[in-house]
Amino acid sequence: MSFNSFGRVFRFTTWGESHGPALGVVVDGCPPGLALREGDIQTFLNKRKPGGSKFVTQRKEPDTVKILSGVFEDDRTDGPRTTGAPISLMIENVDQRSKDYSDIRDKYRPGHADITYDAKYGFRDYRGGGRSSARETAARVAAGAVAELALKEMLGPDFAIRACLVQMGEHKIDRNNFDWTEIDNNPFWCPDAGAAKVWETHLEAARKAGSSMGAVVEVVASGVPAGYGAPVYGKLDADLATAMMSINAAKGVEIGAGFEAAALSGEENADEIRIKNGSPHFLSNKAGGILGGISTGQDIVARFAVKPTSSILNPRRTINAQGEETEIVTKGRHDPCVGIRGVPVGAAMMALVLADHAMLHRAQCG
Repeated sequence: MSFNSFGRVFRFTTWGESHGPALGVVVDGCPPGLALREGDIQTFLNKRKPGGSKFVTQRKEPDTVKILSGVFEDDRTDGPRTTGAPISLMIENVDQRSKDYSDIRDKYRPGHADITYDAKYGFRDYRGGGRSSARETAARVAAGAVAELALKEMLGPDFAIRACLVQMGEHKIDRNNFDWTEIDNNPFWCPDAGAAKVWETHLEAARKAGSSMGAVVEVVASGVPAGYGAPVYGKLDADLATAMMSINAAKGVEIGAGFEAAALSGEENADEIRIKNGSPHFLSNKAGGILGGISTGQDIVARFAVKPTSSILNPRRTINAQGEETEIVTKGRHDPCVGIRGVPVGAAMMALVLADHAMLHRAQCG
């Protein structure tokens, strides 16, 4: 299988399957000398791991990370430091229930990659989807942790990446109530306390009915300097779109005002510029911090839409590998809204793209 790697200078390759013994990632191109302990990465993985509430899959995976290579420690290094060599990270699978999928080994789940995977490769790992499972994103989050730590080292304390859920099903947050401190106060990473209560009611009803809901994830990077990206085939927003669309169940990406920009006038959409403290100052951020594929120095804002989880308990019409029409019910442990655990994954992909562009910028412009 090809295309398991992402990035150019800061590059990562994920490996492993949902129901295999382990999964992991190799991070290549990380600068040497970065302080890196397993606990630094574990903090990020704990935000994504399953079983955190009744609103996510009850698969009990601790997602404990092991650093296998790429760091060195002795009495002169003040703790483990990256060497510049590839950093290999491993996360063991400890709570697989492959028997939950025995009933669907010859059936194609509607909304899943089963039928396309089989069409391309001629066979598939039906146990949780194998490589096409969202379990793979644990490896991305581990890589994203390394990327974010490297960016903080390069860009300083003003750099930060934050992510949240801004819509679940048809229910959006009230932007007037937006408060980043709220995201740790509810199980949805929701910045609007009122919206979180509404979501809880609707998602609980969907969960009990054996159904699921979609969502929209918003990711914001602050403290990114102007100049990252290139104006033709290395656009920062194009790479962000690729990164976010590569996340399982993502069906749409927007930057800044995104699709709403189509309804604006030229005057409304233009981010006017003044001088403040001797530097350019934008009066709005419809562009999402990127113009002509290059960062402006404003917050970089990206959103991606996540479809409802395809694994549901209600019967759906499908076909089997023999070409016979049948029905299917997907058993097992699944997220009623996969967008919830997509929040830390989106943050990780933002970090990985920015780390790559930071190093590309440094390579060309010094």
